[in-house]
Amino acid sequence: MSTIIAQEHKFIGHLEKLVKEQDLGALAALRRGLGKPPGTTREMDSNVLPYLPPNAGEHLEDAYYLIGTLFAFWHQGSDSMVKNQSGNMGASLRALVDQETVDGGDHVDAEKRVEKRLVALLNCHYDDLPDHLRHTIGLLKSKDIPVNWLLLLNDIQNWQRESRDVQRQWAREFWRNFKKSETP
Repeated sequence: MSTIIAQEHKFIGHLEKLVKEQDLGALAALRRGLGKPPGTTREMDSNVLPYLPPNAGEHLEDAYYLIGTLFAFWHQGSDSMVKNQSGNMGASLRALVDQETVDGGDHVDAEKRVEKRLVALLNCHYDDLPDHLRHTIGLLKSKDIPVNWLLLLNDIQNWQRESRDVQRQWAREFWRNFKKSETP
């Protein structure tokens, strides 16, 4: 296992431990980064910097800060760890559509709303990604839809690839079970 992958696992394990041990102070410090540029909230440092791989660049560091903030935001008010989603953000958003339908919402309406959020997310520039993810995580949190934090950390690091592999994978997962309504 490479050093970077091992550090990513260690970091996510640390965040999960904060929830399991109900370290509300550390989780609150992580949440203070919401809506702020990654790495600018010094209270977060002790829960992020020790888990960075050696010689990590600014891009990787920013991804760790963003995940720390979003993880703490999603787990705010929860007293136990929720099992991670097995798929990527597209799968989480598909689960959101399904949950809204189970809760009595109109499936087509739910799909349109969530699809709109996904498309905005897929089209956003890397600099706007933290804001788009914050809103998306808020939606998922509202319905207790889990997130695969390790995969999201990796996806954030690869967001700017010219091939747009991350965006393609998210779209595939969301639209995989898409059932377009038949028109008469």
